[in-house]
Amino acid sequence: MRGLLLRLFVKNYADTKDPAVRSQYGKLAGWVGIFCNILLFAGKLLVGTLCKSVSITADAFNNLSDASSSVVTLLGFKLSEKPADREHPYGHHRMEYLSGLCVAAMILLVGAELVKTSASRILHPEPVEFSLATVLVLVGSILLKLWMAGFNRKLGAAIDSAALSATAADSRNDVIATGAVLASCLIGKLTGASLDGWTGLLVALFILWSGIGVARDTINPLLGMAPDEHLVRAITQELLSHEKVLGVHDLMIHDYGPGRRFASAHVEMDYREDVLDAHECIDEMEREVRKTLGVELVIHYDPIVTDDEELSRIHTQVAEILQKVDPKLTVHDFRMVRGNRHTNVIFDLVLPFSMEDRKQELRELVERELQTDGKEYHAIITFDTQAFNAPDDPCDDPEKT
Repeated sequence: MRGLLLRLFVKNYADTKDPAVRSQYGKLAGWVGIFCNILLFAGKLLVGTLCKSVSITADAFNNLSDASSSVVTLLGFKLSEKPADREHPYGHHRMEYLSGLCVAAMILLVGAELVKTSASRILHPEPVEFSLATVLVLVGSILLKLWMAGFNRKLGAAIDSAALSATAADSRNDVIATGAVLASCLIGKLTGASLDGWTGLLVALFILWSGIGVARDTINPLLGMAPDEHLVRAITQELLSHEKVLGVHDLMIHDYGPGRRFASAHVEMDYREDVLDAHECIDEMEREVRKTLGVELVIHYDPIVTDDEELSRIHTQVAEILQKVDPKLTVHDFRMVRGNRHTNVIFDLVLPFSMEDRKQELRELVERELQTDGKEYHAIITFDTQAFNAPDDPCDDPEKT
Protein backbone atom coordinates (compact mmCIF):
# COMPACT_ATOMS: atom_id res chain seq x y z
CA MET A 1 0.00 0.00 0.00
CA ARG A 2 2.80 2.42 0.90
CA GLY A 3 4.52 1.87 -2.44
CA LEU A 4 1.27 2.35 -4.33
CA LEU A 5 0.50 5.64 -2.55
CA LEU A 6 4.02 6.93 -3.24
CA ARG A 7 3.78 6.07 -6.93
CA LEU A 8 0.36 7.72 -7.22
CA PHE A 9 0.99 10.92 -5.27
CA VAL A 10 4.75 11.58 -5.11
CA LYS A 11 6.54 12.43 -8.34
CA ASN A 12 10.11 11.07 -8.44
CA TYR A 13 9.51 9.50 -5.04
CA ALA A 14 12.89 7.71 -5.08
CA ASP A 15 14.79 11.04 -5.06
CA THR A 16 14.37 11.73 -1.33
CA LYS A 17 17.27 14.22 -1.32
CA ASP A 18 15.18 16.64 -3.39
CA PRO A 19 13.46 19.15 -1.04
CA ALA A 20 10.34 19.12 -3.25
CA VAL A 21 10.07 15.34 -3.01
CA ARG A 22 10.65 15.53 0.73
CA SER A 23 7.79 17.99 1.06
CA GLN A 24 5.51 15.71 -0.98
CA TYR A 25 6.28 12.84 1.40
CA GLY A 26 5.24 15.00 4.35
CA LYS A 27 2.04 16.17 2.67
CA LEU A 28 1.10 12.60 1.71
CA ALA A 29 1.57 11.51 5.32
CA GLY A 30 -0.57 14.44 6.45
CA TRP A 31 -3.48 13.62 4.12
CA VAL A 32 -3.38 9.92 5.02
CA GLY A 33 -3.37 10.82 8.72
CA ILE A 34 -6.33 13.18 8.35
CA PHE A 35 -8.44 10.63 6.49
CA CYS A 36 -7.68 7.66 8.76
CA ASN A 37 -8.03 9.54 12.04
CA ILE A 38 -11.33 11.21 11.11
CA LEU A 39 -12.66 7.78 10.11
CA LEU A 40 -11.61 6.36 13.49
CA PHE A 41 -12.98 9.36 15.39
CA ALA A 42 -16.41 9.03 13.79
CA GLY A 43 -16.62 5.30 14.45
CA LYS A 44 -15.45 5.47 18.06
CA LEU A 45 -17.57 8.52 18.91
CA LEU A 46 -20.67 6.75 17.61
CA VAL A 47 -19.94 3.57 19.55
CA GLY A 48 -18.86 5.47 22.68
CA THR A 49 -22.06 7.54 22.67
CA LEU A 50 -24.33 4.54 22.12
CA CYS A 51 -22.55 2.45 24.76
CA LYS A 52 -22.14 5.39 27.18
CA SER A 53 -18.41 4.64 27.47
CA VAL A 54 -16.16 7.51 28.49
CA SER A 55 -13.01 5.49 27.71
CA ILE A 56 -14.09 4.85 24.10
CA THR A 57 -15.13 8.49 23.78
CA ALA A 58 -11.74 9.53 25.17
CA ASP A 59 -10.04 7.31 22.61
CA ALA A 60 -12.20 8.88 19.89
CA PHE A 61 -11.08 12.38 20.83
CA ASN A 62 -7.52 11.10 20.91
CA ASN A 63 -7.98 10.23 17.22
CA LEU A 64 -9.50 13.66 16.59
CA SER A 65 -6.41 15.27 18.10
CA ASP A 66 -4.31 13.05 15.82
CA ALA A 67 -6.31 14.32 12.83
CA SER A 68 -5.67 17.89 13.95
CA SER A 69 -2.00 17.01 14.30
CA SER A 70 -1.98 15.75 10.72
CA VAL A 71 -3.53 19.03 9.55
CA VAL A 72 -0.80 21.00 11.30
CA THR A 73 1.88 18.67 9.94
CA LEU A 74 0.48 19.16 6.45
CA LEU A 75 0.57 22.95 6.87
CA GLY A 76 4.07 22.77 8.30
CA PHE A 77 5.45 20.93 5.27
CA LYS A 78 3.56 23.29 2.96
CA LEU A 79 4.88 26.45 4.64
CA SER A 80 8.41 25.08 4.86
CA GLU A 81 8.48 25.03 1.04
CA LYS A 82 8.55 28.83 0.92
CA PRO A 83 11.88 30.05 -0.43
CA ALA A 84 14.23 32.32 1.50
CA ASP A 85 13.35 36.01 1.48
CA ARG A 86 14.66 39.28 2.91
CA GLU A 87 13.16 38.65 6.37
CA HIS A 88 14.13 34.94 6.43
CA PRO A 89 17.41 34.54 4.52
CA TYR A 90 17.86 30.97 5.78
CA GLY A 91 14.47 29.83 4.51
CA HIS A 92 11.32 28.62 6.28
CA HIS A 93 12.28 25.01 7.01
CA ARG A 94 11.81 25.44 10.76
CA MET A 95 8.07 25.65 10.13
CA GLU A 96 8.12 21.85 10.42
CA TYR A 97 9.35 22.20 14.01
CA LEU A 98 6.78 24.90 14.78
CA SER A 99 3.99 22.72 13.41
CA GLY A 100 5.16 19.95 15.72
CA LEU A 101 4.99 22.36 18.64
CA CYS A 102 1.40 23.25 17.74
CA VAL A 103 0.57 19.55 17.58
CA ALA A 104 2.00 19.08 21.06
CA ALA A 105 -0.12 21.94 22.42
CA MET A 106 -3.31 20.42 20.98
CA ILE A 107 -2.45 16.98 22.35
CA LEU A 108 -1.89 18.43 25.83
CA LEU A 109 -5.17 20.36 25.67
CA VAL A 110 -7.17 17.26 24.69
CA GLY A 111 -5.43 15.20 27.36
CA ALA A 112 -6.23 17.71 30.10
CA GLU A 113 -9.91 17.82 29.11
CA LEU A 114 -10.15 14.04 29.11
CA VAL A 115 -8.60 13.83 32.57
CA LYS A 116 -11.44 16.00 33.85
CA THR A 117 -14.10 13.90 32.09
CA SER A 118 -12.63 10.60 33.29
CA ALA A 119 -12.33 11.82 36.89
CA SER A 120 -16.02 12.73 36.81
CA ARG A 121 -16.89 9.22 35.57
CA ILE A 122 -14.79 7.66 38.37
CA LEU A 123 -16.66 9.69 40.97
CA HIS A 124 -20.03 9.05 39.31
CA PRO A 125 -19.81 5.68 37.52
CA GLU A 126 -22.38 4.66 34.93
CA PRO A 127 -22.95 1.22 33.35
CA VAL A 128 -21.34 0.65 29.95
CA GLU A 129 -23.28 -1.23 27.29
CA PHE A 130 -21.11 -3.86 25.62
CA SER A 131 -21.78 -4.95 22.03
CA LEU A 132 -20.15 -6.68 19.08
CA ALA A 133 -19.91 -3.28 17.36
CA THR A 134 -17.66 -2.09 20.18
CA VAL A 135 -15.23 -4.95 19.66
CA LEU A 136 -15.23 -4.58 15.87
CA VAL A 137 -14.56 -0.83 15.99
CA LEU A 138 -11.75 -1.14 18.54
CA VAL A 139 -10.08 -4.10 16.80
CA GLY A 140 -10.36 -2.29 13.47
CA SER A 141 -8.79 0.79 15.08
CA ILE A 142 -5.86 -1.25 16.39
CA LEU A 143 -5.19 -2.78 12.96
CA LEU A 144 -5.43 0.56 11.15
CA LYS A 145 -3.15 2.28 13.67
CA LEU A 146 -0.58 -0.50 13.33
CA TRP A 147 -0.53 0.12 9.58
CA MET A 148 -0.26 3.89 10.09
CA ALA A 149 2.65 3.42 12.50
CA GLY A 150 4.56 1.40 9.91
CA PHE A 151 3.60 3.78 7.11
CA ASN A 152 4.81 6.91 8.92
CA ARG A 153 7.91 5.20 10.28
CA LYS A 154 9.07 4.17 6.80
CA LEU A 155 8.27 7.56 5.29
CA GLY A 156 10.07 9.29 8.16
CA ALA A 157 13.13 7.08 7.71
CA ALA A 158 13.14 7.70 3.95
CA ILE A 159 13.34 11.49 4.33
CA ASP A 160 14.94 11.62 7.80
CA SER A 161 11.98 13.49 9.32
CA ALA A 162 11.66 13.79 13.08
CA ALA A 163 8.07 14.97 12.62
CA LEU A 164 7.00 11.82 10.79
CA SER A 165 8.94 9.61 13.19
CA ALA A 166 7.04 11.24 16.06
CA THR A 167 3.77 10.64 14.21
CA ALA A 168 4.70 6.97 13.84
CA ALA A 169 5.42 6.72 17.56
CA ASP A 170 2.09 8.41 18.30
CA SER A 171 0.25 5.82 16.17
CA ARG A 172 2.05 3.05 18.01
CA ASN A 173 1.02 4.58 21.32
CA ASP A 174 -2.58 4.74 20.09
CA VAL A 175 -2.49 0.98 19.58
CA ILE A 176 -1.61 0.59 23.26
CA ALA A 177 -4.29 3.05 24.36
CA THR A 178 -7.03 1.43 22.25
CA GLY A 179 -5.90 -2.01 23.42
CA ALA A 180 -6.39 -0.85 27.02
CA VAL A 181 -9.91 0.37 26.21
CA LEU A 182 -10.78 -2.94 24.56
CA ALA A 183 -9.39 -4.88 27.52
CA SER A 184 -11.44 -2.83 30.00
CA CYS A 185 -14.62 -3.45 27.98
CA LEU A 186 -14.00 -7.20 27.90
CA ILE A 187 -13.13 -7.34 31.61
CA GLY A 188 -16.21 -5.30 32.47
CA LYS A 189 -18.39 -7.64 30.42
CA LEU A 190 -16.95 -10.79 32.03
CA THR A 191 -16.65 -9.60 35.65
CA GLY A 192 -19.07 -6.70 35.94
CA ALA A 193 -16.25 -4.46 37.22
CA SER A 194 -16.60 -0.75 36.39
CA LEU A 195 -13.23 0.15 34.82
CA ASP A 196 -14.46 2.68 32.25
CA GLY A 197 -13.54 5.84 34.15
CA TRP A 198 -10.17 4.48 35.23
CA THR A 199 -9.33 3.34 31.71
CA GLY A 200 -10.36 6.73 30.35
CA LEU A 201 -8.05 8.35 32.91
CA LEU A 202 -5.14 6.11 31.87
CA VAL A 203 -5.73 6.94 28.21
CA ALA A 204 -5.86 10.66 29.05
CA LEU A 205 -2.60 10.46 31.02
CA PHE A 206 -1.06 8.57 28.13
CA ILE A 207 -2.12 11.36 25.78
CA LEU A 208 -0.52 13.94 28.08
CA TRP A 209 2.69 11.94 28.23
CA SER A 210 2.79 11.71 24.43
CA GLY A 211 2.17 15.46 24.15
CA ILE A 212 5.09 16.21 26.46
CA GLY A 213 7.33 13.96 24.34
CA VAL A 214 6.30 15.66 21.11
CA ALA A 215 6.87 19.09 22.67
CA ARG A 216 10.34 18.09 23.82
CA ASP A 217 11.27 16.74 20.37
CA THR A 218 10.25 20.00 18.67
CA ILE A 219 11.50 22.48 21.27
CA ASN A 220 15.02 21.02 21.36
CA PRO A 221 15.94 21.84 17.73
CA LEU A 222 14.35 25.29 18.08
CA LEU A 223 16.49 26.01 21.13
CA GLY A 224 19.62 24.67 19.44
CA MET A 225 20.37 21.09 20.40
CA ALA A 226 23.67 19.29 19.88
CA PRO A 227 24.24 18.31 16.23
CA ASP A 228 23.71 14.76 15.06
CA GLU A 229 26.77 12.70 15.96
CA HIS A 230 26.75 10.84 12.65
CA LEU A 231 26.75 14.11 10.71
CA VAL A 232 29.65 15.46 12.80
CA ARG A 233 31.66 12.33 12.07
CA ALA A 234 30.77 12.38 8.37
CA ILE A 235 31.91 16.01 7.95
CA THR A 236 35.08 15.40 9.96
CA GLN A 237 36.01 12.30 7.98
CA GLU A 238 35.33 14.07 4.69
CA LEU A 239 37.70 16.90 5.64
CA LEU A 240 40.40 14.59 7.00
CA SER A 241 40.32 12.54 3.79
CA HIS A 242 42.26 15.34 2.06
CA GLU A 243 46.00 14.72 2.34
CA LYS A 244 46.84 18.35 3.06
CA VAL A 245 44.55 18.49 6.12
CA LEU A 246 46.37 17.83 9.38
CA GLY A 247 43.45 18.33 11.76
CA VAL A 248 39.92 19.64 12.19
CA HIS A 249 38.37 21.45 15.15
CA ASP A 250 35.67 23.95 16.14
CA LEU A 251 33.07 22.30 13.90
CA MET A 252 29.82 24.17 14.50
CA ILE A 253 26.56 23.06 12.87
CA HIS A 254 23.42 25.21 12.79
CA ASP A 255 20.06 23.62 12.03
CA TYR A 256 17.55 25.86 10.25
CA GLY A 257 15.10 23.02 9.69
CA PRO A 258 15.20 19.61 8.00
CA GLY A 259 17.42 19.73 4.95
CA ARG A 260 18.70 23.23 5.78
CA ARG A 261 21.98 23.11 7.72
CA PHE A 262 24.94 25.45 7.86
CA ALA A 263 28.32 24.72 9.38
CA SER A 264 31.74 26.21 9.97
CA ALA A 265 35.01 24.46 10.81
CA HIS A 266 38.69 25.17 11.36
CA VAL A 267 41.02 23.11 9.15
CA GLU A 268 44.73 22.82 9.94
CA MET A 269 47.33 22.73 7.15
CA ASP A 270 51.10 23.03 7.00
CA TYR A 271 52.05 26.71 7.00
CA ARG A 272 54.41 26.07 4.09
CA GLU A 273 51.55 25.19 1.74
CA ASP A 274 51.06 27.59 -1.14
CA VAL A 275 48.24 29.98 -0.22
CA LEU A 276 46.47 29.58 -3.54
CA ASP A 277 46.71 25.78 -3.37
CA ALA A 278 45.34 25.80 0.18
CA HIS A 279 42.47 28.06 -0.91
CA GLU A 280 41.62 25.76 -3.82
CA CYS A 281 41.66 22.74 -1.49
CA ILE A 282 39.28 24.49 0.91
CA ASP A 283 36.90 25.36 -1.91
CA GLU A 284 36.91 21.74 -3.02
CA MET A 285 36.13 20.50 0.51
CA GLU A 286 33.24 22.93 0.85
CA ARG A 287 31.78 21.75 -2.47
CA GLU A 288 32.13 18.07 -1.51
CA VAL A 289 30.38 18.52 1.84
CA ARG A 290 27.57 20.46 0.14
CA LYS A 291 27.19 17.76 -2.53
CA THR A 292 27.44 14.62 -0.37
CA LEU A 293 25.95 15.78 2.95
CA GLY A 294 23.74 18.73 1.97
CA VAL A 295 25.49 21.07 4.42
CA GLU A 296 26.59 24.62 3.56
CA LEU A 297 30.09 24.63 5.05
CA VAL A 298 32.47 27.55 5.57
CA ILE A 299 36.07 26.61 6.40
CA HIS A 300 38.63 28.69 8.31
CA TYR A 301 42.25 27.95 7.42
CA ASP A 302 44.66 27.43 10.35
CA PRO A 303 48.36 27.33 9.32
CA ILE A 304 50.35 24.90 11.49
CA VAL A 305 54.11 25.04 12.07
CA THR A 306 55.50 21.54 11.51
CA ASP A 307 59.28 22.09 11.24
CA ASP A 308 59.96 23.55 14.71
CA GLU A 309 61.57 20.81 16.82
CA GLU A 310 61.00 22.48 20.19
CA LEU A 311 57.36 23.29 19.41
CA SER A 312 56.67 19.69 18.33
CA ARG A 313 58.33 18.34 21.48
CA ILE A 314 56.40 20.65 23.82
CA HIS A 315 53.15 19.95 21.94
CA THR A 316 53.60 16.20 22.45
CA GLN A 317 54.54 16.73 26.11
CA VAL A 318 51.45 18.87 26.81
CA ALA A 319 49.20 16.30 25.12
CA GLU A 320 50.70 13.51 27.24
CA ILE A 321 50.27 15.53 30.46
CA LEU A 322 46.59 16.11 29.74
CA GLN A 323 45.94 12.56 28.56
CA LYS A 324 47.06 11.27 31.95
CA VAL A 325 44.38 13.42 33.59
CA ASP A 326 41.61 12.38 31.21
CA PRO A 327 41.80 10.83 27.71
CA LYS A 328 39.00 13.22 26.65
CA LEU A 329 41.32 16.23 27.00
CA THR A 330 42.69 17.25 23.60
CA VAL A 331 44.49 20.32 22.28
CA HIS A 332 44.62 22.27 19.02
CA ASP A 333 45.85 25.62 17.68
CA PHE A 334 49.16 24.95 19.43
CA ARG A 335 51.87 27.60 19.10
CA MET A 336 54.68 29.24 21.11
CA VAL A 337 55.85 32.82 21.54
CA ARG A 338 59.45 32.98 22.75
CA GLY A 339 60.68 35.79 25.00
CA ASN A 340 63.94 36.69 26.76
CA ARG A 341 62.77 35.40 30.16
CA HIS A 342 60.11 32.83 29.35
CA THR A 343 58.16 31.19 26.55
CA ASN A 344 54.39 31.41 26.22
CA VAL A 345 52.79 28.10 25.29
CA ILE A 346 49.46 29.00 23.69
CA PHE A 347 46.77 26.47 22.78
CA ASP A 348 43.07 25.63 22.89
CA LEU A 349 42.00 22.86 25.25
CA VAL A 350 38.81 20.89 24.62
CA LEU A 351 37.18 20.57 28.02
CA PRO A 352 34.42 18.03 28.81
CA PHE A 353 31.36 19.54 30.50
CA SER A 354 32.12 17.57 33.67
CA MET A 355 35.48 19.35 34.11
CA GLU A 356 34.34 22.98 33.85
CA ASP A 357 35.46 23.67 37.43
CA ARG A 358 39.03 22.40 36.89
CA LYS A 359 40.35 25.06 34.52
CA GLN A 360 42.81 26.65 36.93
CA GLU A 361 43.99 23.25 38.14
CA LEU A 362 44.77 22.13 34.58
CA ARG A 363 46.56 25.37 33.74
CA GLU A 364 48.79 25.04 36.82
CA LEU A 365 49.44 21.35 36.10
CA VAL A 366 50.68 22.05 32.57
CA GLU A 367 52.99 24.86 33.71
CA ARG A 368 54.39 22.77 36.56
CA GLU A 369 55.08 19.70 34.41
CA LEU A 370 56.78 21.74 31.68
CA GLN A 371 59.42 23.19 34.00
CA THR A 372 61.78 20.25 33.58
CA ASP A 373 64.56 21.36 31.24
CA GLY A 374 65.62 24.64 32.80
CA LYS A 375 63.35 26.82 30.68
CA GLU A 376 60.31 28.69 31.99
CA TYR A 377 57.02 28.11 30.19
CA HIS A 378 53.74 29.92 30.77
CA ALA A 379 50.55 28.18 29.67
CA ILE A 380 48.00 30.44 27.99
CA ILE A 381 44.94 28.25 27.47
CA THR A 382 41.65 28.94 25.72
CA PHE A 383 39.07 26.44 26.91
CA ASP A 384 36.81 25.11 24.16
CA THR A 385 33.44 23.50 24.68
CA GLN A 386 33.22 19.78 24.08
CA ALA A 387 30.05 20.23 22.01
CA PHE A 388 32.06 21.52 19.02
CA ASN A 389 35.06 19.22 19.46
CA ALA A 390 33.78 15.70 20.15
CA PRO A 391 36.67 13.98 21.98
CA ASP A 392 36.17 10.69 20.15
CA ASP A 393 36.34 12.28 16.69
CA PRO A 394 39.34 11.37 14.55
CA CYS A 395 40.48 14.99 14.47
CA ASP A 396 41.19 14.90 18.19
CA ASP A 397 44.18 12.63 17.83
CA PRO A 398 47.10 14.77 19.10
CA GLU A 399 49.42 13.04 16.65
CA LYS A 400 47.44 14.55 13.76
CA THR A 401 47.51 18.09 15.08
